[in-house]
Amino acid sequence: MVEPAIDPDAERRASLGRRYFVRFEEDTLRQRPLWIRLIIEFLGTFVLVTVAAGSGVINHYVGNDPISRTSAVIAPGAVVMAMIYAWGPLSGLHINPAVTFAFFARGVFPSKWVVPYWVVQFAGTICAALFLELMFGDVSTGGNYPINTPGGEWKSLVMETVLTAILVSIILNTATGARSIGHNAAIAVGSTVALLGLFASPISGASMNPARTLGPDIVGNDYTGWWVYVAGPVIGAAIAVAIIGAVRGLPDKEEREAAEGGALPMTGISSPDSH
Repeated sequence: MVEPAIDPDAERRASLGRRYFVRFEEDTLRQRPLWIRLIIEFLGTFVLVTVAAGSGVINHYVGNDPISRTSAVIAPGAVVMAMIYAWGPLSGLHINPAVTFAFFARGVFPSKWVVPYWVVQFAGTICAALFLELMFGDVSTGGNYPINTPGGEWKSLVMETVLTAILVSIILNTATGARSIGHNAAIAVGSTVALLGLFASPISGASMNPARTLGPDIVGNDYTGWWVYVAGPVIGAAIAVAIIGAVRGLPDKEEREAAEGGALPMTGISSPDSH
């Protein structure tokens, strides 16, 4: 039987391809310095608030409410999904002080990073609110406010607590199972943000994020019900941490890597930890 001829050029191309993918994986799996993480958290929060608050601001600016409530709540979910795909490996993409608090309380996020993450998250949301104010004015029209009924603040507090508990539970459990930067997390977290907003936004705005609410509040100098959007997400995040602790026990290595930001190996390429 005649052995097939070996094409040296094909072998060389295959070898170069293997080396390229190994280098790519090593680069994406390495630990990112804190300054890179902070840049991503700033940019991510800026984008989120520009989209989430922008619908209300632009509706007010243009008039006649061309952006429907459905579009206004789906847009932030879609942009969160896109950013998890694009930037999740670089910081964990918390873009929410309540999420950072939850990862810290879960014991999977370094305590020395909590305050820097919070600082850049609030800086990102304030810069986004300033951008909207300079472009269109009346940034307070893009804020979140409790429902205007008797006892509305307390109803809104309960709603923000419940919504945040659901969202953070999704984030924590996805981080445990497939990392918070994986395809599953992008779809799960983004769709959760949108779905919760679809039914709950008339009550509290479905913020689930202190930075998202306080940025427009600070720039617009309107602090109506601000405490709802601090207390609700914090309490909800704490509930989610308690639930995952009860049902899953102590966190593992993969969950810590997801919270801090780390890349999934490419399909078909084994990671260094698998050897």
